[in-house]
Amino acid sequence: MIKDIIVNLETGRSRDGVCDYAISVAEAFDAHLAGVAFGGRNAVPSYFMPGVPPYILDDMLRDSNQRATAALERFEAAAKRSALSVECRLDVENGFPSAQSFSMMARRFDLSIVMQSDDTNGSGNDLLIEAALFDTGRPMIVVPYIQKGGLKFERIVCCWDGSSAAARAINDSLPMLRRAAVVELFIVTNEKTRVGNEFRGVDMAHHLARHDVKVEMAELPGADTDVANVILSHVADCEGDMIVMGGYGHSRLREFVLGGATRGILATMTVPVFVSH
Repeated sequence: MIKDIIVNLETGRSRDGVCDYAISVAEAFDAHLAGVAFGGRNAVPSYFMPGVPPYILDDMLRDSNQRATAALERFEAAAKRSALSVECRLDVENGFPSAQSFSMMARRFDLSIVMQSDDTNGSGNDLLIEAALFDTGRPMIVVPYIQKGGLKFERIVCCWDGSSAAARAINDSLPMLRRAAVVELFIVTNEKTRVGNEFRGVDMAHHLARHDVKVEMAELPGADTDVANVILSHVADCEGDMIVMGGYGHSRLREFVLGGATRGILATMTVPVFVSH
């Protein structure tokens, strides 16, 4: 069940797509939607702090709070047009970095939604995405910064390699998979996804079918170092609406490290990615 969703709101209007997408997900599941925006010191890079005159810092913090408040106002207005149950959270100063604050909040929701980083305009969400993936125990949807339109259920591509992370992602996404017109279980075949002559996707396909999921199977060869490119190319070719995948990597002393395939997909994705760790 998806009944409680949290979305990280962006302060720039050009990135309001994440707000619109989150609203479409909440509408689809008749879910409560919480929007959080970070202002104050949480939104000012720490490298700006040392040596900055107090009056300049005060101006930066004031501007940060104003932009966060404006983002919440846009979110609330958009959500009210859909008659959703919503709440707004302005986080300006709690002693934690915004990535850590968001991950602690997200533990108490069924699903978190964030927007992909866009290095071309300085919108960096990498730390927040990594914290939400590794430190919440909850699934997340990462929305491309080029996203136009809301949630679609025509074709969902589930990446399967037999791992526990992939199994977790598929299980977490079942509420969406049941609604999809077609779910494709997609395997990039290499030394990690084949054991002798056993095709490991068959049992998972049967499992999904027992959950009333309309499932197909597909496979393509690809080296372990090229998995992300194979997946993204296939999703483009089959006109997939969403990728479901396990998030690989590890956390150590509050520093998060994404695996190569996960990092590659989240950097160059063109459709929303539902990811669990």
